[in-house]
Amino acid sequence: MMALLPNPFDTLLQLQQALDTFRTSSWLEPSPSRGGAYPPMNVFNKGETYIIITELPGVNKADLDIQIKHNTIRISGTKSASYGETAGQHRRERLAGRFDRALTLPIEIDPDQVKAEYRDGILTLFLPRAASDMPKSIKVN
Repeated sequence: MMALLPNPFDTLLQLQQALDTFRTSSWLEPSPSRGGAYPPMNVFNKGETYIIITELPGVNKADLDIQIKHNTIRISGTKSASYGETAGQHRRERLAGRFDRALTLPIEIDPDQVKAEYRDGILTLFLPRAASDMPKSIKVN
């Protein structure tokens, strides 16, 4: 009985196709969101208030835009990294540019009661549930 071995040229062709796909993908494009959703967020709730903690190192408070509509919050802005015109680039891991991230919560937010704090590159948002979204008890006669 003769054993069938894979054709080495097919294996090389598959490797070449995988490398071509990898090379032409957008993974090398510089943008803050290339390593996953940017900015990274932790979201939790305390009672009827949701709290979002967002890491934004290197972002000026004036470069942030926060918008709320119903149950969606949108955080956008610009992250800058300047090294001067005479600096040569050896390695680039800290990225700069425009970012825009939206998050939908399972509750409607009261936009008039939202509080935002920004300190040391950490944005903390306190998002209380809208009174119109609270469950209402119905009395049975």
